Amino acid sequence: MIRIDRASSRYHADYGWLKTYHSFSFGEYYDPNNIQFGPLRVLNDDFVAPLAGFSAHPHREMEIVSIVLKGYLQHEDSTGHKAVTTFGGVQRMSAGTGIVHSEVNPSATEEVNFLQLWFLPEEHGLTPSYERTEFPIEKMTNALLPVVAKQPSSPGIAHIHQDLTIYLSDLEADYELTFTQPEGRKIFVFVIEGNLSLNGEADLQRRDAARITETPTLRLSTNEGARFMLIDLPN
Repeated sequence: MIRIDRASSRYHADYGWLKTYHSFSFGEYYDPNNIQFGPLRVLNDDFVAPLAGFSAHPHREMEIVSIVLKGYLQHEDSTGHKAVTTFGGVQRMSAGTGIVHSEVNPSATEEVNFLQLWFLPEEHGLTPSYERTEFPIEKMTNALLPVVAKQPSSPGIAHIHQDLTIYLSDLEADYELTFTQPEGRKIFVFVIEGNLSLNGEADLQRRDAARITETPTLRLSTNEGARFMLIDLPN
């Protein structure tokens, strides 16, 4: 089954320094029918103004992934880590027993746009940790490039404490990819740019998403090109 969530259906808030779009219940947006999809608990599409951001605040028992789409994001946390990420980099933070962090835009002139994803961990009580990885952008072309996984197969893949894999792809016009997974798992697809067709029947546009169940084989195609994220999830 393929359920399409249109970009226009997302919750939107504009705080001046932050423009944000929420795919799941978060903050002041609450919908009891839209809490999570498998262990995927939060997907926020955030646009942060120059020299603004999220000041130091705490988290517990959550796996938090940030994927920068445009601009620069500066991270700092209570474990002593400080790093700046742009497109081609991923940061993963395990909040575990407790961590305090900030995420700010260090640029004085350029807005930063990043995807903020939260996942429930496989187990509680983990030691807080932070990791920043870089992936080869060119390998996204007409392929599903893993950038986050439970069992990373290369240094360019961030490790996460949950049985999932996040893929990024730049699919060219008239190309097709096929993704397969074992029965009983879920797929979440988010179109960053362009348009995407799923199994020749579901058409997604920019910032549309799809929640996919009972569909272990998924064909992905585009007639104009697409940059998208695909997440392989457990139930």
